[in-house]
Amino acid sequence: MNTHPNPIVLVHGFWHGSWCWSPVTERLARRGVPSLAVDCEGFGLHARSPEARWARPFAPAAYATAPSPVADVTATSAAEVLVAQLRGLGRPSVVVAHSMGGVVATRAAELAPELFEALVYVTAFAPVAGVPAGFYIGEPENEGERITRLMAADPTVTGALRIDPADPARHPDIRDTFYHDVDPATADAAIALLSPDGPFGITTEAFEVTPERYGRVPHTYVVCTEDRGVPAALQRRMIREIDAVALRPATVVELPTSHSPFLSAPDALADALTTVYRRSLSTTTA
Repeated sequence: MNTHPNPIVLVHGFWHGSWCWSPVTERLARRGVPSLAVDCEGFGLHARSPEARWARPFAPAAYATAPSPVADVTATSAAEVLVAQLRGLGRPSVVVAHSMGGVVATRAAELAPELFEALVYVTAFAPVAGVPAGFYIGEPENEGERITRLMAADPTVTGALRIDPADPARHPDIRDTFYHDVDPATADAAIALLSPDGPFGITTEAFEVTPERYGRVPHTYVVCTEDRGVPAALQRRMIREIDAVALRPATVVELPTSHSPFLSAPDALADALTTVYRRSLSTTTA
């Protein structure tokens, strides 16, 4: 019988991969907390890029119109991959989801709530009100966001939210949007690791969550108050909507960071996750 607690499972957001959690997993280990960062469907080692990304000479027009190889990924298909990853651990886990990874984790928690000891959102989308994540892009709480300016293609044409991290001219905007409080060398390294395509289908699929399934999972929301990608006002709307369907109110933690606290404030984020993890252990063994 497995007597060891499951690791915290860390789920990244769009354009990132399991690599972005490296500073946090290191600090969790120092605190005696096991963790596992996974690649979502369409990202990291599961990423596929349009051939136009690699063509030389580079053709911007071709890059802007090439169909995405990950256009078939949806919130449900990505959630099914995550459920399989969680099921392989054999016991319920604390799942931590960042940004658009929150969509995947939300869907997974409805599909398989028995695999979730708790769900922690880190400045993440949590579309629990019956509308797709993309609906919130035009909402008043999202005013001032800086992600849409990074788009290098029309997602209705390519099937993806496509950025161009290989273009040095776009790096200042990427740094400003995701990493404005991250040291420059680390920010540059992160930009070099970004995938170009975020599957459009993750943002356009609406799905239902229920109090009986999703709602029974304990929730924590880490608000990043200086986020320029997902404004704090939108994060707080997500909390209100979670509370409307969950059986108990979400625990709220605030960090004065950008969209990427795993790089700019890994100690503070690790502290917050350690608290959730130890609380879940005490509940399980009580």
